[in-house]
Amino acid sequence: MNSNQSIYEILGEEKIKILVQHFYQQVEKSPELRKLYPKDLAPAEERLFLFLIHVFGGPHTYLEKRGHPMLRRRHFQWPIDEKMKEEWLKCMFQAIEKVEMDPNISQQIQAYFVQVANHMVNK
Repeated sequence: MNSNQSIYEILGEEKIKILVQHFYQQVEKSPELRKLYPKDLAPAEERLFLFLIHVFGGPHTYLEKRGHPMLRRRHFQWPIDEKMKEEWLKCMFQAIEKVEMDPNISQQIQAYFVQVANHMVNK
């Protein structure tokens, strides 16, 4: 692993896509999270995929299509408390475990998601 490489360069789009797919498989199993999404998860899956490509150092397609992420503002319509945050992180960490990657990269990704999840708490 070259320390100058981005997570995007190390994992590549395919592994990021697989991570997102595994995450939404976990969401399907979580009644608490599932109720926050529309019936069709495909648009949410696509948005998360493009967002992660962007934040992990890849193309800025997310910005071109959706503008600045404004994560907290975009999610403020849903009550996100500590319990919901922990459920979201549980699903994401389970997804991360299913994707083959260097443990250091896994730790970096987990740390990123903890930081973001903490920022999203609004209740």
